[in-house]
Amino acid sequence: MSEPIQFYHRYRRQVETESIYGEKWLRWAYETGPGRAALHTLIKRPWFSKKYGNWADSRKSRKEISAFVQKYEVDPDEFLECPESFQSFNEFFSRELKSSARPVYREEGTANFPADGRHLVITDLSRESWIYVKGRKLDLPALLGSEELACEFRDGTAILSRLCPVDYHRFHFPLTGIPEKPKLIEGPLFSVNPIALSRQLTYLWQNKRQITVVRDSPVGNYLFLEIGATNVGSIENTFQPGLPVRRGTEKGYFRFGGSMTITIFPAQRFTPANDLVEHSNEGREVYARMGDLMGTVQ
Repeated sequence: MSEPIQFYHRYRRQVETESIYGEKWLRWAYETGPGRAALHTLIKRPWFSKKYGNWADSRKSRKEISAFVQKYEVDPDEFLECPESFQSFNEFFSRELKSSARPVYREEGTANFPADGRHLVITDLSRESWIYVKGRKLDLPALLGSEELACEFRDGTAILSRLCPVDYHRFHFPLTGIPEKPKLIEGPLFSVNPIALSRQLTYLWQNKRQITVVRDSPVGNYLFLEIGATNVGSIENTFQPGLPVRRGTEKGYFRFGGSMTITIFPAQRFTPANDLVEHSNEGREVYARMGDLMGTVQ
């Protein structure tokens, strides 16, 4: 069995051990022979996640909300709607928050985290880095499904933002710009938890994903990706392609399950926050909330 997953909590200024939703099931599926057999025959299939998503959409699932809130210490005072108003677990899961719960850092020349979660930075995509295991490199052409985009961003900087089931699951634009229509790439639905990615990073460019080019931003063009994962009912975009957006504008949301966004900036246009660099260099994610400072742009 692999070591516990640790991350740096920006607000408590300490390293903590992650409480993993469904950890026993995850470790069975990715760390045992029978589990891996089930993973490739059943669990990775989109219909498996769709079936789970149908349950999360049903009224029967709403009874799970109270226990989830208590166990994972989710703060109902942040919710835009009261917990009793949710008619299903998915309504709760993709909940909106009060604007005061996620203030957007708006200092000139900065970029914001697009989502709540645990974040890693790859400062130069052309080099190997510590992505859950030391000495790894993203296969950019496979991830983007485009040699042209891969060439444009080959020396760029990427921020991987991993959303756990306990997190706020709406994602937002980190910079101003004009987003194009998302490009959908179909694929299976493996977990994006480090338990899985430490064994097979290729899940990131095998999984179902969406890619949006955002033009005319302070860094020129940048990319925003949503990566699907096991038991994610769907990826829903709420923005209007072709219309300008501000920093912090909602882009969309995930339905039930752990998931990930990846923001990719062109080379030498983004400098990540110090704590993000320090802990990423140790292979450790940084927990930070949507709207907080991710770094500076030039």
